[in-house]
Amino acid sequence: MTESHWLLTGILAAAAFAIRLTGLIAGNAIRRSRLAPLLDDLPGLIVVALVAASLAGQPVLTWLAAAAALAAAWKTNNVVATMLVGAAVFAGLSMTGF
Repeated sequence: MTESHWLLTGILAAAAFAIRLTGLIAGNAIRRSRLAPLLDDLPGLIVVALVAASLAGQPVLTWLAAAAALAAAWKTNNVVATMLVGAAVFAGLSMTGF
């Protein structure tokens, strides 16, 4: 390997280390901030944002199945039951030609 290859390898290694160190420092700062309690809710907020974005522009049939799945999630607090209800409502309404 030439000197330029070694130099590039060294620069990339330093950059990788700097990225990890920056993440560690930023993570510790965020954990100590007043916004730390929001981190517990972040995964749920991300899922809600993804579902809302995927529902945008969908037909009424999809919205009805999503509403049924939401009701099942609220009532059962079970992911499998929620998926089954949503899929069943979607399939049922699709078969009826809704």
